[in-house]
Amino acid sequence: MEYHDKLGLSREKFEEISEYLHENSYEGRAYRHLPGYRKSVEKGTVLIDDTVVRGFPKIPRCLVLDAGIPQQFDESIAVEEKLNGYNVRVARIEGDVLGFTRSGIVCPFTTHKVRSLLPVDRFFDHHPDRMLCGEMIGPENPYTVEECYDVDSIAFRAFDIRDHVSGEPLPVLDRREICEEFDIPQTELFGTYEPAEAVESTPEIVRELDAERREGIVMQTLSGSQQLKYTTSAANQGDLAFAFTFPFDYGREFSFRRLIREGFQSVEFEESASRRRERAHGLGESLLLPMTESIEQIESGERIGEQHTVRAEPRVVDALLEHFRDQGLTISIETDRRIEGERLLTFTKRIQRTNDKTEAYLNGTIVKE
Repeated sequence: MEYHDKLGLSREKFEEISEYLHENSYEGRAYRHLPGYRKSVEKGTVLIDDTVVRGFPKIPRCLVLDAGIPQQFDESIAVEEKLNGYNVRVARIEGDVLGFTRSGIVCPFTTHKVRSLLPVDRFFDHHPDRMLCGEMIGPENPYTVEECYDVDSIAFRAFDIRDHVSGEPLPVLDRREICEEFDIPQTELFGTYEPAEAVESTPEIVRELDAERREGIVMQTLSGSQQLKYTTSAANQGDLAFAFTFPFDYGREFSFRRLIREGFQSVEFEESASRRRERAHGLGESLLLPMTESIEQIESGERIGEQHTVRAEPRVVDALLEHFRDQGLTISIETDRRIEGERLLTFTKRIQRTNDKTEAYLNGTIVKE
C-alpha cells in the first residue's frame, strides 16, 4: 500500500501535500514529516520506512464550560488532566522504538528517555500497530520547564493510545486498562460524566488545578472520538509570562487568545470584584515583569534565551545538542557536570529577534506606527 492510500488521500491530494513535507533523518534512517496542519493530514504526521505515524489531532477548546460542553457532547464523557509538558508519540518502526515530537521530528533525547522509562518492548510486542501518545513533564527536559509536578527529572504520562497509521483511538477505559496492565504512567482521570453533570463538576476541578498551578482538563467521549480542552488561569498567565519574556518572538495572536480566555473564565466563574482585581493584577504582572526583566538584561549587555536542563548519558546529551544545531538553533552551555555517570547540562536556546529588536530600541531606533 502506498503512502497516499495509508493517509486516505487521492494521489493528487497527496502530491499537493508532499511539497510541505520536510525531509529529515535519524541514525541514517530517512523520513519525511509534516510540521504544520494541511487539509486532512494532522500536524506531525511522519512517513517512514513505508509506513505512517499519524500526527496527534488538534483538540478544540471551549472558553465557556457551561455552553461548550453540551455543544460538543451528547453522550458520556471522561475528564482527565491536561499536563504542561511536551507532546510525544512513541511507535515501533521496523523493530526500533522512536519518540516523535509534536511536529513529527524524531528527537534523540526523547527516544532515549521513553526507551528507558517505559516497558516499550513488552507493550509493542502485544500492540505492534499502536502508538503511545503522552506528555513528557518535569524540570529536566529540553523543550518546556514546569515544576508543579512531583517529578525530580523527567517523566512520561500517557493520555492516548492510537493506531499509528490511521490515528484511530482506543476507547478511553480500554486505554487506561492497558496502561495499568503494562505499568505505563498515565494522566489522572477525574471521572466519567453525562454532559450536564460535567457542566456542574468541571469548574471545581479547574479551580483545584488552578490552585496547584496546573494546566487544565481534557474532556472526551468514552470512544475517544471527540475531545475538548479547557485551561486554568495559572496556565494562561504562565504562557503570557513566557511570551512576554520574548515579546518580539511570540505573535500577538498567541497573547490575545490567552487574554480572552481570562476574561471569559472570570465571567463564567462569577468572580467577586476583589477576586477579579486579583486576576487583573496577576495578568498585569505576567505581562510587565518578565518583559522589563528582559529589557534590563539586554540593556546590561546580556543575551537572553530559553534555559533548559537535561540529564542523560553523555552520548544522548551530545546527540541532543547536535540535533538542535542541525535545526539551526544557537545553543550556549551554561553548566556541564557529571553525576553518577550521567551528564547534567544546563543550556540556553538563543532567541534572536527579541535580543536584536530590544537592543535596537534601546539604542534609539524610532518606531513608526
